[in-house]
Amino acid sequence: MHPTVCVDASLILRILVPEPLTEQALALWGAWQQEQRAAIAPSLLAFEVTASLRRYVYLKRITPAQGEQAFAQFLQMEIHLSQRPALFRLAWELAKQFNQSRAYDFWTADRKLYTAVRGHLPWVHWVGETPA
Repeated sequence: MHPTVCVDASLILRILVPEPLTEQALALWGAWQQEQRAAIAPSLLAFEVTASLRRYVYLKRITPAQGEQAFAQFLQMEIHLSQRPALFRLAWELAKQFNQSRAYDFWTADRKLYTAVRGHLPWVHWVGETPA
């Protein structure tokens, strides 16, 4: 088992806001915390999560108080944000190879991405494959 897991915004948002797959995302996050596995992500994740939470409040998917609580919880999460050019190059190449609109993801709640790459990249995982 690897000591580090790479996460994307879709997974983090499932942890912060009750949606389909939230139970699975929480179970994964809890297991990783118990195993003392480090979570990493491209630095863009912070902006994606922040923008998505604001959009959820604006669209009234969550209340302003829920948005504040989710944002505060996000700021407390230990996620190491990477600005390494090699990570960006790898993400770019994988997105090109698998014709994806997004250039990242390793643990994801994005089923479309997972379905596109699962036969080629066994290290890409979908939160829905994990029991709650």
